[in-house]
Amino acid sequence: MGNEAVGIIEVYGLVTAFCCADAGVKAGNVWLEKFDKNKPKNPDSLPVPLLVCVKFRGEVADVTAAMEAAMAKAEEMAGYVQHYIIPNPTDDTLKMLGISAFDKR
Repeated sequence: MGNEAVGIIEVYGLVTAFCCADAGVKAGNVWLEKFDKNKPKNPDSLPVPLLVCVKFRGEVADVTAAMEAAMAKAEEMAGYVQHYIIPNPTDDTLKMLGISAFDKR
């Protein structure tokens, strides 16, 4: 798959993550890496007590379009914490994309 760009958005909740992923793949010619989750230290103060990372891969312009669509969808729902696009990720960064806490029991 080479060094396609990576777009990562961290959202509140799994439903928001699925809807953001759907909006993103419809907005740009991208594919998804595994979702990842984080359990925040202060879950009771958040709109949803689970943070989920959605990770898009593709050409920079497509990832940008996907991220914009995902951010807009997140704002309609529970919201997002942060987002970032890595135009040319290193091999070490690419290795980290496959890690997912959802795989743990």
